[in-house]
Amino acid sequence: MSTINEVRQEIRLIDSEIMQLIHKRVGMAAKVLEAKKKEAININDPSQNTVVLDRAADAAVELNLDVSAVKEIFKILITMNIERQQELSGEGNLP
Repeated sequence: MSTINEVRQEIRLIDSEIMQLIHKRVGMAAKVLEAKKKEAININDPSQNTVVLDRAADAAVELNLDVSAVKEIFKILITMNIERQQELSGEGNLP
């Protein structure tokens, strides 16, 4: 049987992995922006946002997770990526 500290350590490791994946995802903004410029696609692409949210919802159902919560997380990830693309293009308000 695990102690609470052992369980919390496992959670800290998972949290670290999640942070690394968020960093990697946001790091894709430059590649996405470059491709969007080539294909004349706006930084905020609502149709693609819907594709991402639908994909996240489907995965949440498969994994028996709260679909609404997962979609909210992905809305935040989408916003982070849009903001990063805007920053890289000189349109953003981020420092």
